[in-house]
Amino acid sequence: MFRAETLGTKQDIRNHSEAPTSGASTICRRNSKMKERNIELFKQSQLGIDDTFKFHCTMCGRCCINREDILLPPRDLYAMAKELNFTSKEFFDKYCEVFIGSDTRIPVVRLKPVGSVKRCPLLKDRRCSVHQAKPTVCALFPIGRFMLSEKSEGKLTKQKTGYFFVNPGCGDDSETQTVRDWLNAFGIPLEDPFFKVWQDALINLSMEMQRIEKSVGGELMDDIWSMVFWVMYIDYDMKKDFMEQFTEKQYKMIALLKALPLPKGGKK
Repeated sequence: MFRAETLGTKQDIRNHSEAPTSGASTICRRNSKMKERNIELFKQSQLGIDDTFKFHCTMCGRCCINREDILLPPRDLYAMAKELNFTSKEFFDKYCEVFIGSDTRIPVVRLKPVGSVKRCPLLKDRRCSVHQAKPTVCALFPIGRFMLSEKSEGKLTKQKTGYFFVNPGCGDDSETQTVRDWLNAFGIPLEDPFFKVWQDALINLSMEMQRIEKSVGGELMDDIWSMVFWVMYIDYDMKKDFMEQFTEKQYKMIALLKALPLPKGGKK
């Protein structure tokens, strides 16, 4: 199983990377052949942690426009909200939107692009207003991150995080970087525990939501989606450690979804 986290490919190629159902068909509904080509492309451009790449950010702001693909995991939403002294709900209401993934059937949050140039709403005077807490995909750029994992007896095993270089189409190549130094500059750990836990949670949540949707529809399904969105993305105490809260939430949410009583015979 291959899951990647990156900008610059019209959309990141994660299993949970679908576009809003209200309309950005150009960045959703990947067919299997395209996914296979993208996976091969990423594998060919893999970088070891101490391998080098050439990139220098010239602060041109081009990577912050024509952006419909800045998806936010709960940790990013929490961190940016805290940076601006907002609650997660306040930040979401001001800068984000939520949709249901067309394949995964789980709530997905993204930064809501602004205007005809589809500018990131956090770009102010060509500068990122949350630079110290910017989204992980933005901090990684032009590096992408992927996870390879195998499944055995219903459990994910042999998980491996890797990195690759994405041609950014901006900046210049006047500086030589290593993946290690690039990650350290933005405080991204080489072994990021949240990345692994979040990928696992996405798979498990997706499986449960797809199972539930076969039996439930209408307002009840909307209520279940709203519950998952609220608990996993919004309902955090900003004074408490994020990871502790998230870990407890994901286990409880998956257990709750598994235990939901479903009507027999499918949707009515």
